[in-house]
Amino acid sequence: MLHSLFINAPTAMVLIDPNKNLILQINERGRAMFSLKQADLSRYSVTEFFSHNLETLFSFTQHVLSQGSAWSDDLSIKVANKEVFLEINAVLIQDKILLSCEDSLINFGQRYNSSIESSYQSGLFHWNKNETIFQEIERQNSLLLSAVGDGIYGVDAKGHTTFVNDAAEKILGWKKSELVGAKIHDIIHHSYASGEHYHAIDCPIYAAFNDGIVHCVDDEVFWSKSGKPISVEYTSTPLTDNGTLIGAVVIFRDIGDRKRTQEKLLTALKEVDSLKRRLEMEKAYLLEEINADFNHHQIIGQSEKINHMVNQIDLVAPTDANVLIIGESGTGKELIARAIHEASNRKGRPLIRVNCAAIPAELFESEFFGHVKGAFSGAISNRLGRFELADGATLFLDEVGEIPLHLQGKLLRVLQEQQFERVGESTTRHVDVRVIAATNKNLKKLVQQNKFREDLYFRLNVFPVKSPPLRERIDDLPLLVRHFINKVCTRINKPQPQISIAQMQALEHYSWPGNIRELENIIERQVILAKGNKLSFSFLTSEQAYVQNQGNNVKRSPANQTSLMSAKQHKQLEKDNIEKAMAQCQGKIYGDGGAAQLLGLKPTTLASKLKKYAINRQDYLAALENE
Repeated sequence: MLHSLFINAPTAMVLIDPNKNLILQINERGRAMFSLKQADLSRYSVTEFFSHNLETLFSFTQHVLSQGSAWSDDLSIKVANKEVFLEINAVLIQDKILLSCEDSLINFGQRYNSSIESSYQSGLFHWNKNETIFQEIERQNSLLLSAVGDGIYGVDAKGHTTFVNDAAEKILGWKKSELVGAKIHDIIHHSYASGEHYHAIDCPIYAAFNDGIVHCVDDEVFWSKSGKPISVEYTSTPLTDNGTLIGAVVIFRDIGDRKRTQEKLLTALKEVDSLKRRLEMEKAYLLEEINADFNHHQIIGQSEKINHMVNQIDLVAPTDANVLIIGESGTGKELIARAIHEASNRKGRPLIRVNCAAIPAELFESEFFGHVKGAFSGAISNRLGRFELADGATLFLDEVGEIPLHLQGKLLRVLQEQQFERVGESTTRHVDVRVIAATNKNLKKLVQQNKFREDLYFRLNVFPVKSPPLRERIDDLPLLVRHFINKVCTRINKPQPQISIAQMQALEHYSWPGNIRELENIIERQVILAKGNKLSFSFLTSEQAYVQNQGNNVKRSPANQTSLMSAKQHKQLEKDNIEKAMAQCQGKIYGDGGAAQLLGLKPTTLASKLKKYAINRQDYLAALENE
């Protein structure tokens, strides 16, 4: 009879074992509500249906175990991906709990005593003796405490730890025996993430058992046993006994992975924003070269010759081989030397630079090898030479071809034997120096002319690296121009001006006898002189024509004839550029986005050139209309 009453009860009835986390019996309405298809109830656990609100379930079952009965409308179950909110009446039968469950949407009007309801919503528990409350929590809910993945611990009104679950041990690295009985704030919550001391009076966990309010914190740190901060979110729920606040239960979660994911997302968003700004800055010209800057070893360029040179740097830098950098003035030989040094094992020491052309012959030995006090007139103290300064590092000999012939033998000895004597001293000093030399002269030719020692040449020329002139790497010009404009504008705090396609072509057609140094100086000058946020390099065409005419007044070589032929082709090139600009701007001449702005010309100048080359603006307007 009793079994029949249970099976056919008008509400869903479920008998559970809170200590073993098992469903012992369930009636027909319960099977329907919980969607239990298996006949064997041992296949199911209580917590799998309340996995999303275990904290509330834990509080509710504690109340039943201590008071004998309870009612709640705070719990819900998830069945077939649907959340069902429940009103639950529970009674204690020996050490088991009988749950009478009803769907809240159907039974919305039913409510029990508001004071009991408030207690459950606040996570408050009522116990008989303060000394046994926390032990009862841990004993009667050991399975629930071990089943959840969140850390849970209890503290009494004095801040002493009363119990710690397995998950808390795993997250914090502390053992239960090390925490129980101790003031847990001083162990895991003593400092902010910044290292600043966290006073207990400011702690929300302590506040819970002082003001009786549930405190939720989204982002703080607990400190592990290893001393590392753990990002956590936690809830501190106060506990009472007959209306007296006796402590709190703290449930916390490691949010480190979530924060790292958020940081990666923020970084990605910043990168997107940075790229957006970069696109806006570069849309004036050469948009197809976005992200094409090649800045390996601080060397800007992506041309074939620069790539070859960078490959040579990568090959020789890790070795201690001497390097001879060959190139015209202004091509950046010192930059190459620094790139080799910074990629070597000697980068921890400075690169010592010597301009051989600037050292008087009588001071050569003192400059390279140093001197002792009184070695000669004016030697008022001991002085280290460049080789001694470069011990364990790299010595850069710039303009090595300028060293006088009679002094080259002294340099050769140091390169061969890595030892020398200071001027005025007999003590031999040993050094470990790598030498990188640079020259704009043809050392082979100087050797043939007996102006440079052949043995010194071979000692320096272990690994030659050619620094190409700018005219042989014109493909890198847009990158270099952009780099120098940014550099100059940053230094003089001036907005970056725009450069048109026509002005970029003027730069590309110039021969650049002064190479990179000349380019940088011209850009700095034009940025200073720029008006209306535009740069002009038209003067380079006339300067180059003047230089060519001065060198070719008497006789023209085949190379000069080629230059003249290129000049004859200039008109056709100009016409082609105007036609491309008109097509791109769809016949628009004036204003923003017009062909005149794109070509860097005044609208009136462009109009006269259209007439000169018989280019009909209507053709481009007609093409637009036909589309």
